[in-house]
Amino acid sequence: MSDRPVLVTGAAGFVGSNLVLRLLEDGRRVIGVDDLSTGSLANLDEARERHAGRFEFNRLDVCQGGLGALAQRLEPEVVFHLAAQVDVRRSIEDPVDDAHRNVLGTVSVLEAAREAGVRKVVYAGTAVSYGEPDEADLPFDESHEAPALSPYGVSKRVALEYLRTYAALYGLEWTALTCANVYGPHQTTSGEGGVVATFVGRMLAGQPCTIVGDGEQSRDFVFVDDVVHALVLAADRGAGERCNIGTGERITVNQLFRALAAATGYEHEPVHAEPREGEVRHSVLDARHAGRVLGWKPWTTLEEGLAATLAWASEAWR
Repeated sequence: MSDRPVLVTGAAGFVGSNLVLRLLEDGRRVIGVDDLSTGSLANLDEARERHAGRFEFNRLDVCQGGLGALAQRLEPEVVFHLAAQVDVRRSIEDPVDDAHRNVLGTVSVLEAAREAGVRKVVYAGTAVSYGEPDEADLPFDESHEAPALSPYGVSKRVALEYLRTYAALYGLEWTALTCANVYGPHQTTSGEGGVVATFVGRMLAGQPCTIVGDGEQSRDFVFVDDVVHALVLAADRGAGERCNIGTGERITVNQLFRALAAATGYEHEPVHAEPREGEVRHSVLDARHAGRVLGWKPWTTLEEGLAATLAWASEAWR
């Protein structure tokens, strides 16, 4: 294990905070960076309390400067780039801001990494960048390509091209993980909230749950611990590779609602709303390539993951 630290952008967010804790528990020194626009310092309480001597947090916007000086001072070996604008609807409302955060933000991270002599950048991408697949092609692998349905999907795809260009020009090593719908502890109903967190929060509070469209749209739900494990593996494996990180299992929103309603004792029927612009109808990932190049596979079943999420939410949101 290298003596050099690792740096995590978006460290106070949902996936980022889980990654920080895992890296610290693995014995690494960790530099956390986050502007706290959607992340929360509370997500890092355990990391700061249990690993204070090996964890440094910096409130910093990767788009606003300062990251290069920080990286040159602390000389991280690996940068895990998770900071991003992740809301499809917000990207449609303000595509300029989305591009600023996701494209220029990534370029800023790559420049900081290049100047500081970082060995590798591990990039967290999203299945939204693939666009809408034909239902017959599910689950789809890394060769799938269709027009993105939102500026968010476009910006994450463009960031991947910058990774390839920096490798070609400067020899900066990279691995990109294209993640399915991630859920689990530290995901809330705002900021980086997804459908699991939204349903859990409203069911525990006894509030109405809204299903967008008919609820037969399908997703691939992957537990956050499994995603974090893939990120850790990618620090040393899969150079120059894009890897899908998902379960390959197709779950409709209606099925998810029924599973969570049964687990929480929620007795109300859902409210249905009109479909949202920019949302894909079906997204399920074939992750066999990640098995080949990272030695990764998902190990958490949906039942286990939802139970862990509910246990955390019941305690955290009391």
